Amino acid sequence: MLTYDDFATHTADWVTPLHVPYRDRTAYNMSPPSQGMASLEILNILNNFDVKKEGKGTANYYHLMIEATKQAFADRDKYLTDPKFSKIPLDYLLSKKHGEDQAHRIDMDKAAVSVKPMDPKGDTVWIGVVDKDGNAVSVNQSLYYDFGSAIVPEGTGVLLQNRGSYFSLDPSNVNHLEAHKRTFHTLNPAMMLNHDNLEMIYGTQGGEGQPQTQTSIVTRVIDFGMSPQDAIDAPRWLYGHGWGAPSNNVQIEGRVPAAVVDELTKRGHPMKVVENYTDTMGQSGAIWIDPKTGVSYGATDPRSDGLATGY
Repeated sequence: MLTYDDFATHTADWVTPLHVPYRDRTAYNMSPPSQGMASLEILNILNNFDVKKEGKGTANYYHLMIEATKQAFADRDKYLTDPKFSKIPLDYLLSKKHGEDQAHRIDMDKAAVSVKPMDPKGDTVWIGVVDKDGNAVSVNQSLYYDFGSAIVPEGTGVLLQNRGSYFSLDPSNVNHLEAHKRTFHTLNPAMMLNHDNLEMIYGTQGGEGQPQTQTSIVTRVIDFGMSPQDAIDAPRWLYGHGWGAPSNNVQIEGRVPAAVVDELTKRGHPMKVVENYTDTMGQSGAIWIDPKTGVSYGATDPRSDGLATGY
């Protein structure tokens, strides 16, 4: 139950973003209780692989992305909560050594035992802006569930969000319900710098699909040299525990060749082919700044009703 005092004493925190190197760039993301640490852990793991050599759109590519996600989500589900209530070993989790150890656990011929991350929800937006002076904003906004908490305080017209759904009543869960605690949440808008220069802002909606969609954008732009629009348009996958499903599976768009899907199935991934350009895969966007010309290129997801525009 929320009281007047809860609102009166609420404060917003100005936090320092997390970062890890990726190739010769630096990827930035939100600090806990955001799942930004998971997005960065995936890239930290991939630093130990030659992603380009695995091939664009191959079974090896999708397998590696899924397995790296599993490793990152295992840490996320174990540690991620309000850092004021529980110590999160971020220096360790985002260290080069931990990324190497996680990479060594990945078997390129066999899918690992599934973890149980949370459900994606279709009620989030990502917004990115870069102005003429190079100032940039990457932001997510979300209600969580179609109408949030379905509560509008009298006289405000403001629909309250429902992120408290991520709390657990299990006292052994790192996100068990406590007064004044902020639970884990999935929102994690991202930026990438090339040395000290902003190169790309990017993000998506889609709950636990957010780190996976971000990974697809980064690897396709940085490792394969694709444009941001082509990277967003390309077929995507989603590893996770979907609505009403008894266990985790891998949903993959029908544009992925059947031979690739068959090979992933042989490696132990429970595959489900879904419709092309389904919004289940997130609704992403990006702005890439050409390091040579300084021209900004916007990209928006054909799976969404979003828009990329200049002003």
